[in-house]
Amino acid sequence: MTVETTSIDTLVVGAGQAGVAMSEHLSKLGVPHLVLERARIAERWRTGRWDSLVANGPAWHDRFPNMEFADVDPDAFAGKEQVADYFVAYAKKFDAPIRTGVEVKQVVRNAGRPGFTVETSDGIIQANRVVVATGPFQRPVIPPIAPQDAALTQIHSADYRNPAQLPEGGVLVVGAGSSGVQIADELQRAGRRVYLSVGAHDRPPRAYRGRDFCWWLGVLGEWDAEVMKPGREHVTIAVSGSRGGHTVDFRRLARQGVTLVGLTKSFHDGVVTFEDDLATNIRRGDENYLSLLDAADAYAERNGLDLPQEPEARIIPADPECVTHPLHDLALAEAGVTSIVWATGYAVDFNWLKVNAFDEKGKPTHQRGVSKEPGIYFLGLPWLSRRGSAFIWGVWHDAKHIADHIATQRKYLAYYDGPQPQASIGNADDADSSNDASAASRVHKVSEIGVS
Repeated sequence: MTVETTSIDTLVVGAGQAGVAMSEHLSKLGVPHLVLERARIAERWRTGRWDSLVANGPAWHDRFPNMEFADVDPDAFAGKEQVADYFVAYAKKFDAPIRTGVEVKQVVRNAGRPGFTVETSDGIIQANRVVVATGPFQRPVIPPIAPQDAALTQIHSADYRNPAQLPEGGVLVVGAGSSGVQIADELQRAGRRVYLSVGAHDRPPRAYRGRDFCWWLGVLGEWDAEVMKPGREHVTIAVSGSRGGHTVDFRRLARQGVTLVGLTKSFHDGVVTFEDDLATNIRRGDENYLSLLDAADAYAERNGLDLPQEPEARIIPADPECVTHPLHDLALAEAGVTSIVWATGYAVDFNWLKVNAFDEKGKPTHQRGVSKEPGIYFLGLPWLSRRGSAFIWGVWHDAKHIADHIATQRKYLAYYDGPQPQASIGNADDADSSNDASAASRVHKVSEIGVS
């Protein structure tokens, strides 16, 4: 059997928002490249999300700079299919060289020659550079405390689609970021008894003084923050674009019928135990909420912005009983809980990438996406260069930086491959051998730059 080998300057792995953005910038710079996607363009938006999901940011914000949504009001929140269709249309706009239905199985650095050998489901590819644009949502994480109980239906939020998917009975939703909050809300509105396990979180207002929180974070410089605040590595953001967009209010969810509980601690003999931290987590979320209002008010006053006052936004309702007298444990069967939805996030999976680009914990080592392994790049990861790096607009700007880096490297290599400077020769009888040595030294230095 003959295996077909393809050669390409730059290979981009993944055709989600990161891969499409990368392809646009490489195309503008004239860099020959190929994008491989194991399924369809933006597949995760179509099949890795629940049915009613909408973007958490308004359409004017959650897009690339060079194209608006064709069928979504700028202040509305695009549905998951609309987002996926947007990226398909965007890729067609510049005829992106995307090959779908091809899985990358392994990437190995070549020995004694430039580039990488890439094994795919459709043959071997030789690439000078590889951009890993697979994003942060690669492997759903269910914590090891999950009970081994066949009587319980347990799924990750990545596999949740709608309430009818779960068996009759109550549901424990673990995780109170955007996914957990919206799933718990949907389940409760469908008539389910819902327990929502609330951990540490940020809770920005959906909008304040007539501007969406995405706008406020922009003018306040938060999206461009380059350094994560200490202790905030695993703090989720409770924000929602569902039902036209609204501020997440855990107390309102409780009044609606959702029972709030603390961080899920352990399971034993059909009983789940919760940490005694619910009130603390709710209060710290309030502090985060109010701090953004304070920063917004200060910005408006400092810049003389004529924005409507909104004093009612600062009214914090009284704590519901589930917060003042929280459950410390719950016998699942007695409470009628038949399902657990784990809204506990994702981990990256780079087992297919056999290169020296990771630290001792397996995390990519890079500077703004430029890996310590020359020729390997990462794109779409949280905090790649700034807070907004994993968001649609943020990944576009990170892709531009990486494309510029690739184009610069190509210029060095083009100089290395071209005619080299020669020593200046005067009278043949008294040729200066030191000039010859100097020229040889210059050629050697160019070689080192070109192949690094």
